[in-house]
Amino acid sequence: MAKFIYLYRGPATAMSDLTPEQGAQRKAAFGAWMEKAGAALVDVGSPFGASASVRDDGTETTAGDLIGYTIVEADDLAAAKALTGGLPFLSDSDGKCAVEIFELLQM
Repeated sequence: MAKFIYLYRGPATAMSDLTPEQGAQRKAAFGAWMEKAGAALVDVGSPFGASASVRDDGTETTAGDLIGYTIVEADDLAAAKALTGGLPFLSDSDGKCAVEIFELLQM
């Protein structure tokens, strides 16, 4: 089995910006997805906080719009993509959010 990282790209909504009901719905939706992913879920991950981007010439720029990550284990890239089914982050279907998937290779 290989490990894959999901990098979440899109607008972030902090839990503090949600009503208690919206927060509960978000937690329940992710809980259902995590249960569905089961043993494939290696690291539920976390949202990202403050960020910066440092370039190879020493300059700093604004970091991209990555907002969090998750690590899963799957047989191959196709299986890792299939695990995104039901992922609440992709539920709006408005094209504003994406999950970028990369295989994590051994060093």
